[in-house]
Amino acid sequence: MSYRTLDNLDVAGKRVLLRADLNVPMHDGRISDTTRIDRLVPTILELSRAGARVVVMSHFGRPDGKASAKLSLAPLAAALQSALGGKRVAFASDCIGAPAAAMVANLANGDVGLLENLRFHAAEEANDIGFARSLAALGDIYVNDAFSAAHRAHASTQALAKLLPAAAGRLMQAELDALSHALERPKRPLIAIVGGAKVSTKLDLLGNLLAKVDILVIGGGMANTFLFADGIGVGKSLCERDMAATARGIAAKAKESGKRIMLPIDAVIAGKLESGVAVTTVPIAAVPADQMILDIGPKSVAQIATEIGGCRTLIWNGPLGAFETSPFDAGTTAVARDVARLVASGNLAAIAGGGDTVAALAHAGVKDKLTYVSTAGGAFLEWIEGKELPGVAALG
Repeated sequence: MSYRTLDNLDVAGKRVLLRADLNVPMHDGRISDTTRIDRLVPTILELSRAGARVVVMSHFGRPDGKASAKLSLAPLAAALQSALGGKRVAFASDCIGAPAAAMVANLANGDVGLLENLRFHAAEEANDIGFARSLAALGDIYVNDAFSAAHRAHASTQALAKLLPAAAGRLMQAELDALSHALERPKRPLIAIVGGAKVSTKLDLLGNLLAKVDILVIGGGMANTFLFADGIGVGKSLCERDMAATARGIAAKAKESGKRIMLPIDAVIAGKLESGVAVTTVPIAAVPADQMILDIGPKSVAQIATEIGGCRTLIWNGPLGAFETSPFDAGTTAVARDVARLVASGNLAAIAGGGDTVAALAHAGVKDKLTYVSTAGGAFLEWIEGKELPGVAALG
């Protein structure tokens, strides 16, 4: 698709409404991961340096249309100010009405302000045009830099984009460029790793990827369902036995289209998912009835590494084992580090996304060593499922 970017805008002296995603994780009142803030900084600084009055807006949590002190964006103003190198960030106690209008009116060219949580108004999630008009009254230009919220048809992501000249911010642009290159015009062979717990939650993803990739690696609990469907015993492992026919259908479709599905050839097993428990590595066809598959084994790691080494593009969504619990992180970590090595050598473009995937890559110490790692969860999944994202379509 074609869309405008900051390169197409003259923002000097203009009020720019910047849709961000500041829905950052908090623990005991402190931000535990500043990635989303850090990735927003380049767009804010570019707009500010060009003389715009930057008005940042975001949601935070799920307040269900009611104001909540616990879900106020007020603490984010200080965090944003710090990320901007100490540049002052003004704050409005509401995202519309008199408080918002007063804050915006007091901004000088180059200044930055932050509006209160959009979701304090139920009209935001209802995609209410009246609410969108109230937001539009605060700005001259709309810039969306929240790809992670682009799968939501909300007032600040869809309706507002139709009321003002609209463009993608640098983070949105980077996300769209990375995903478009990976899915629409990749260097081949193209391989995808899809992991996670359930086949049932990723049917659309598997269907869309099969039409685009050359090799599909299936891991995690999903792999158990495919193994079971193929007549291989998986013991007490997580397995959607009622999805066996669906799994066989996917495998048949892959075969018909000349695509290859890779499943584990060995597994790390244990009697329960618990740190420090006794583990054994067995061939995939030798899982005892009282044991659970909790990670891929070293032969599977080696096989996946060999296949990735022969490819030019990788899309990754979902871990290959129960990586949150040691020692069942070994398989995912080994593959992640091998991917990072191939990216560093210039032989592979690797795009990854999804909450568990990002956490697994961070655990492996390679989150910043892939070609692109998306912080978007649902939006990343829906994009690789082939669905139209309302917040992206509104920029076209």
